[in-house]
Amino acid sequence: MSRPPLHDIAHLAYLELLTPEFDKSVWFFTEVLGLTVVSSEGSSVYLRTWDDYERHTIKLTGHHTSGIARVGMRAESAEALDRRVKAIEASGLGIGWKDGDPGVGPTYACYDPDGHEMDLYYETEWYAGVRPPELAPALKNQAQAYPGRGVSVRYLDHVNYLAVDSAACGDFMVDQLGARITERIQLDDGTYSAVWTHFAQKSYDVVYTNDWTGTRGRLHHIAFRTDTREDILRAADIALDKGVFIETGPHKHAIQQTFFLYLYEPGGNRIELCNAVGRLVFAPDWETVTWTQAERAKGQAWGLKTIDSFHTHGTPPVAGV
Repeated sequence: MSRPPLHDIAHLAYLELLTPEFDKSVWFFTEVLGLTVVSSEGSSVYLRTWDDYERHTIKLTGHHTSGIARVGMRAESAEALDRRVKAIEASGLGIGWKDGDPGVGPTYACYDPDGHEMDLYYETEWYAGVRPPELAPALKNQAQAYPGRGVSVRYLDHVNYLAVDSAACGDFMVDQLGARITERIQLDDGTYSAVWTHFAQKSYDVVYTNDWTGTRGRLHHIAFRTDTREDILRAADIALDKGVFIETGPHKHAIQQTFFLYLYEPGGNRIELCNAVGRLVFAPDWETVTWTQAERAKGQAWGLKTIDSFHTHGTPPVAGV
């Protein structure tokens, strides 16, 4: 658990989110969060956060239900991608090569042990090469002009999956993708109910939490990074004025010390706005931090008990639950 990351995966890059309320979800991501529409294709629209260097951040797809279709992770190099593909194929969880989304080169698709689909790739199109002139920033080291619209989230931060067996998924992230587990929750019976994994210095990129329904392949939330804590306080006021449901927060997590706000977008998917700039892991010999069941029962960092829906709500919804 304390092994340094292999650095074959550079970062969590993009994801495809499903929504049964397509038009309303597009409104949420553009007018509330402040993302920019890049292009559309069939029943999908591609959107981007303003400081993402790649072409798009989110592929939002109209669907009969909510949930997450897949995530994309960019490799450090073509050679690193090849190494990860071989490791995944040896695990039996590979799907195979396919054409990538617009702006993305050859892509290798696979599953994690819970059935969540993942895309791995290296070749990518930088947004600066296709950016319209009116979105050019004043500072040349910035991908896009600051939108000044809604929350104006800066970039995609992490994804939190629900899983039948979080520990097995964490092992997959370590053994097949070269990640490292930074923190985890251990229950009184010795099992692990949640794991936080990272690829580089950011303290977490992909999280797994046990799904109380025992259902495979669901989503707990996706998270976007803001510049400051004050942006999250402002986001709460924006959500209030826009009629967006606030589930919990603003508050601070004990695990990873993230300042947070949780919203539901119109399609039912949980969205976290987070600021965790201080939580960077520089130690090459970082030891996994393990939280006990009793410690987690104390609630969030400042004593607020975790809201019940945080443990019960996931997408897609489970029939009869």
